[in-house]
Amino acid sequence: MGAQTEAFLTEALFQPIKLGRIELANRMAMAPLTRSRADDDLVPTEMVVEYYRQRASVGLIIAEATQVSETAQGYTNTPGVYTPEQIAAWKTVTDAVHAQGGKIFLQIWHTGRMSHSHFQPDNQAPVAPSAIAANAKTYINGQGYVECSLPRALEASEIPEIVNDFRVAAANAIKAGFDGVEVHGAHGYLLDAFLRDGTNKRTDAYGGSIENRARFLLEVMAAVTAEIGADRVGVRLAPVSPVNDAVESNPQPLFEYVVRELEKLHPVYIHVVEGYTGGPRDNVPFDYEALHRLYSGVWMVNNGYSKEMAEEAIRAGRADMVSFGRKMITNPDLPRRFRENQPLNSPFEDASLYGGTGPHGYVDYPALA
Repeated sequence: MGAQTEAFLTEALFQPIKLGRIELANRMAMAPLTRSRADDDLVPTEMVVEYYRQRASVGLIIAEATQVSETAQGYTNTPGVYTPEQIAAWKTVTDAVHAQGGKIFLQIWHTGRMSHSHFQPDNQAPVAPSAIAANAKTYINGQGYVECSLPRALEASEIPEIVNDFRVAAANAIKAGFDGVEVHGAHGYLLDAFLRDGTNKRTDAYGGSIENRARFLLEVMAAVTAEIGADRVGVRLAPVSPVNDAVESNPQPLFEYVVRELEKLHPVYIHVVEGYTGGPRDNVPFDYEALHRLYSGVWMVNNGYSKEMAEEAIRAGRADMVSFGRKMITNPDLPRRFRENQPLNSPFEDASLYGGTGPHGYVDYPALA
């Protein structure tokens, strides 16, 4: 057995990997995590710079979901990438990560029906494939958790404008120094809601058949890859996760079609959430390998992976990379802890894992000395 092969078998998670035009130091990614630390103009703050700088040793940071437009917001103090101020602030983040030798993509999203009129221009209804309210809540400062608003169905004539919003957001991300973008096609947000028959009851070219329901996502991916290059574009999918009231009666053929069509666009990676996001990995029977076989790029997996599970998945060829969420929140130096078999930090009991307003639970998790 050659030394290189032996190293891969024994330290698979820590081997470098080529991702488009960049090389990653290891096969670990930081999953995109909504932390709600942007200011009231949805501009990343100095705390955001420090947060990502601390985590630059991971092979790839996928920065938190970021609005492509003013109408895309669904949660309090989540950042955008559509104003000059937002772009300039993100540039300070990417500069800090690159100065540490890290690589960073930006996840871009439109929350769709996972929103409230409070976040929309002129208190309008949020948009969705169909006028079906989500059985879910969002958080508004001063009001607490509230039910998501009843959305209105997008007119077909409005869809090209949102496709263009994603295209411009991708271009803005590159201006801000990101190495690429991840299109958020999961978790009940706008693009995912169009995919699923539980949320898409349309009878036009964007509803009904699998091909029609996938059209919006594929149009976005085509626009974004044409704008910045397919080697700088990834996409996140969550075939069977029911979070945010995401419902699909027959996910296997739907997502096999989606991946088959994505393969034609050659995105640099597909990022798949296996099972119920943040919950059981076997909530619904699903053949992820059938999807993997349809795609020739970097296959990234997520959801509840331990170091041992991640190494086994990579050694077995079921994945090229593994992303970590909660472990990256609580362990800014997670690659080192894994490599040295050091204990992991426990989440602070008095700080939220996701939302929040200050540095506690955000930039004060300790790194190893």
